[in-house]
Amino acid sequence: MKMFVSRLLRKFFRLPKSLRGLYCSPFVIGLTSFLWLIFRTGTKPSRITYPCQRAALANSYLWLTIYVIPLLHFTSRKIFRGTNLEKKTLLILVTLLTVGGLSALWGMYEMTRWRETREVGLKIAEKLAKFEPSSSIFIVNGTSGNDDGILRLIDLMGEHDLPFYKSREHGRNKGPNGLIDRDDVVIIKVNSQWDERGGTNTDLVKSLIQAILEHPDGFAGEIVVADNGQAQYGSLGSGGSFSWSRNNAEDISQSIQSVVEFFASRNHRVSAYLWDNITTKQVNEYFEGDLEDGYIVNATRNPRTGIMVSYPKFRTTFGTYISFKYGVWDPENKTYYSDKLKVINFPVLKTHSTYGVTACVKHYMGVVSDKLTATFGARAHNTVGKGGMGTEMVETRFPTLNIIDAIWVNAIPRGGPSTSYDRAVRVNIIAASTDPVALDYWAAKHILLEAARQKGYSGLSSMDPDNTESGSFGNWLRLSMEEIKGAGYQATVDEDYMNIYVLQSGRT
Repeated sequence: MKMFVSRLLRKFFRLPKSLRGLYCSPFVIGLTSFLWLIFRTGTKPSRITYPCQRAALANSYLWLTIYVIPLLHFTSRKIFRGTNLEKKTLLILVTLLTVGGLSALWGMYEMTRWRETREVGLKIAEKLAKFEPSSSIFIVNGTSGNDDGILRLIDLMGEHDLPFYKSREHGRNKGPNGLIDRDDVVIIKVNSQWDERGGTNTDLVKSLIQAILEHPDGFAGEIVVADNGQAQYGSLGSGGSFSWSRNNAEDISQSIQSVVEFFASRNHRVSAYLWDNITTKQVNEYFEGDLEDGYIVNATRNPRTGIMVSYPKFRTTFGTYISFKYGVWDPENKTYYSDKLKVINFPVLKTHSTYGVTACVKHYMGVVSDKLTATFGARAHNTVGKGGMGTEMVETRFPTLNIIDAIWVNAIPRGGPSTSYDRAVRVNIIAASTDPVALDYWAAKHILLEAARQKGYSGLSSMDPDNTESGSFGNWLRLSMEEIKGAGYQATVDEDYMNIYVLQSGRT
């Protein structure tokens, strides 16, 4: 910045040789930076994030500290002795406004420093599948998370024959083949084990809850935001939390818990359940007479993937009994209503230190009990590389819809799952599909890999879905796919069997 200011002064001010040292004078550079800052940033505060403005801010701060403030202190007594009260008041006011304005700009810089220098724009192309059966992927490219991105995603799905709302009547985004009925109990499965950018964007969660509540037939069901951070690892070493102080949102103080409380305070049946609290408690199913919250564990290993399938059963804040596998339990009639329980799988897209990529399939590690299965000698996390999460999906509850949060992603090879603010890159994309495998393949290839290439990272094979070496992301994704296809669900890693629908906005 000093060199820039010096060149600027030389260009516009021709000084005699004896005075040309002023071009590099700290005082002149500081004063020029201060005037530049006021002129450029005062008319558009968002410019404070520009590199040149940040440098000007630093120079201005030093200029005020070294020259202006000491000078004011030295001359204040003399000035005030011979100045009437009105002039004194005016002088003090001008000084306070100058210093206060600069302080505000500095504060603005500090608050936005971590979010403004890591943004990439990705161009996403639409395409239609060459063959059937096909999997459809819906993408909104250019959303901040706290705008109407979720609504646009729902519109895009509706335009291509996947209505979000289940209804007897046909209409915009609704119909008999819709996903969410008016009286469903909906589990929104999020990432909560890590704070900052490691968890699902809470702006998106808030928007999704609002969209469900706005069911065109009138929502009379219930929404539960849930996850299992396994009561281990995580940002504090104790597992997940819905009350992180530093969150993934435009307003970083907005936690999952605050989102839930926002809706609950308006008398909506919205709650949260952190399965960490029951992850070490083994229980029996409701039909066996056990009403306690806890985890069911199948102590028999799956012969293909080695996983011992486990899942939570719990009572919500509103008294609803839920078995993740069997559905909503009616304790009076001793009956499960399986079709009334829907799961929306809502991960944040990021790399993983061991398994390459965390997205929809890996996200089901937040359904199992890692601790209980470990006590039986078959730790669930160790089965991810063998396709264990595919088994978990089909032997418990397959997600009704998968939505990938790619507003901010961790594209550093093996850099996740923790993702601090300064390690994340902003991509401004959300994507959805009923096929978790296709969505993972596409998102890894066209979002993570492309973002990593733009950032100049090396060693990208760990996140490459076409790398099928033993233990790689591409390998275990295919093993998971075989589990899913074997249970009769649509799943593919072949782009010739994928429809890609894109809603592009001007943000990118």
